[in-house]
Amino acid sequence: MEADPIPLTGHFSSSVGKKFLMAASGAALVGFVIAHLAGNLQIFLGQEAINRYAEFLKSNLELLWPARIFLLAMLGLHVITSVQLTLEARAARPIPYQNKDFIKASLASRTMIYSGLLIFAFIVYHLLHFTFFKVHPQYSQVTDAKGRHDVYSMMVLSFQQPWICVAYIVPVFFLCFHLSHGISSMFQSLGFNTDRTRESLACWGACLAWLMFLGYAAIPLACLLGIVKLPPGVVP
Repeated sequence: MEADPIPLTGHFSSSVGKKFLMAASGAALVGFVIAHLAGNLQIFLGQEAINRYAEFLKSNLELLWPARIFLLAMLGLHVITSVQLTLEARAARPIPYQNKDFIKASLASRTMIYSGLLIFAFIVYHLLHFTFFKVHPQYSQVTDAKGRHDVYSMMVLSFQQPWICVAYIVPVFFLCFHLSHGISSMFQSLGFNTDRTRESLACWGACLAWLMFLGYAAIPLACLLGIVKLPPGVVP
């Protein structure tokens, strides 16, 4: 007699299934981080470019909100599966690793759960700042010459304050520190790693993570240092 097939939910409740779900949700989030960076870097093209981009998003709510809901679902799935896997790993190894095993694991891999929690807190702060306007709500009323919400000026005015720069750059550093290991781990869990590609994918993932950090960090630093300036008529 043939054995009964394991239900699909059974696969995803196993450690291998949870790793797959965490990797798949992580891949979706990495895609968003890259796309978000590409949009934000338009600040270097000037006020018109990034305000036009922001207006496009705002005027297509039928696309924007499903995308937001999908990303929140992916974030929730990523957090839940990562916490479950961490707890399972600790339960399976009540005795700490020997020193030689500890040294083999990178600092990024050993601190994934902590950097992940910090990133989650940063996402909440970022949404309160630039989406729901709970931080500096007065900037939500700034408009450009075409009557659009002046995202360009809001970003410059915000990042001219050093503490806001720090509040962004430090969490983004830990985000990219998280991704420097997470991207290669994602390839492993999704089955793309082989003996031939493992090292190259790990190197590629780390390089991509730190390139993203440079891109994200450049935005607040350029505003703080006056490289990106306020448009005429807008004052702090």
